Amino acid sequence: MITYENYKKSGIEWLGDIPSNWKTIRTTDVSISNKSLNRNLLENNLLSLSYGKIIRKDINTAVGLLPASFENYQIVEKGDIILRLTDLQNDKKSLRVGLVEEKGIITSAYLGLKLNSNVNSKFIFYLLYSYDINKVFYSQGGSMRQSMKFDDFKSIYLVIPDEHSQKQIATYLDNKTEAIDKKIDLLSKKINYYKEYCKSIINETVCKGLDKNVKLKETELGFKVNSNYNNYRLKDLGKLYSGLSGKAGDDFNQDININNKGFIPFTNIANNIYLKKDHLGTVVVYENEKQNKVKKGDIFFLMSSEGYEDIGKSAILDDELEETYLNSFCKGFRMINKKANPYFLNYILLSDNYRKQLTVEGKGFTRINLKMEKVNDFVVYIPKSIQEQNNIVEYIDTKTQTIDKIIKNINSQITILKQLRKTLINDVVTGKIKVTQD
Repeated sequence: MITYENYKKSGIEWLGDIPSNWKTIRTTDVSISNKSLNRNLLENNLLSLSYGKIIRKDINTAVGLLPASFENYQIVEKGDIILRLTDLQNDKKSLRVGLVEEKGIITSAYLGLKLNSNVNSKFIFYLLYSYDINKVFYSQGGSMRQSMKFDDFKSIYLVIPDEHSQKQIATYLDNKTEAIDKKIDLLSKKINYYKEYCKSIINETVCKGLDKNVKLKETELGFKVNSNYNNYRLKDLGKLYSGLSGKAGDDFNQDININNKGFIPFTNIANNIYLKKDHLGTVVVYENEKQNKVKKGDIFFLMSSEGYEDIGKSAILDDELEETYLNSFCKGFRMINKKANPYFLNYILLSDNYRKQLTVEGKGFTRINLKMEKVNDFVVYIPKSIQEQNNIVEYIDTKTQTIDKIIKNINSQITILKQLRKTLINDVVTGKIKVTQD
């Protein structure tokens, strides 16, 4: 690692020392806020940030969702930078920032920065990307904020070298991050392969059982299952119950409150098959409240979602928990009929054939919702023997747990690479590492 010969105090407590020939400036010294939209909307692309990348949306389908007045919308052009101004607390570390590659418009949820000609836009993009929100933004106001305005952004300090060094650093980081991103992409494709393999095991086994040569029969749902299976509606097997009611945002995840209880968040149902003790958040529940508590073996459904990919997704609780509750966007299902193993039923509900049936029942435009009666009347086909169901669950568990270990290992590699990428960018754009010509 090569460092600069001489350093000086940056004057910024969280940043520390910078190379002696670098400057400390404010964002207003290199940028201006873009002007509001003053032309026909349809002449431009609608741009937004997604996981740090700028994506283009179909203007023809988006028009109906946009307001009649566009005073708060901005035009951005190639080389401009856009930043996410809202929901900052949802991003744990990095500022949401993107570099514009084509002309378009952005909504009032974003801030558009048009850079002066004496700075390299890619360098400024990398610099802002490296900034830790907690250190840079919230330390100024003394409290966490959900959003910021351009006036807030004016007080942010930047550290920059001369123009030649900015370009050199940007080129260096382009090459290095591209190489890291390729490795991450390859690992992500491996994860997708194993997830599809896992899904194929569940799909085949819940419909056929463990005997691959078994005789099949056509179901009323449009797919084939083991001819020895019986069909039930979910309400014949158990009962649905509601999640938390009457709660506000301030009731959740408080640091210290004697009335804190565990609750199962929406995202953990979306991301897991089995729910464990470490999949909980906290919610304030008082002694006299009438809320439904969860039990081991309960199945949970996502009843409301922003997209069809999550609606109706299920997960089962696999731990005994003390006084724990379910989030309000979900329903719990408790098995009553002893003819069904809840773990087998959950695997059925996760298989593609059944997921498709639930997905088509979802209704809505900006948010997709699933009605309780649709879940109650949902038809499933299960083996007559509980022992056969148990054997299938054991088989799928063994297979999927092996796959899960592989995926966990790959995810660890991805996490390391992402951290390496982040650290590299931070060290280079703040002058801790010197970039030299190869």
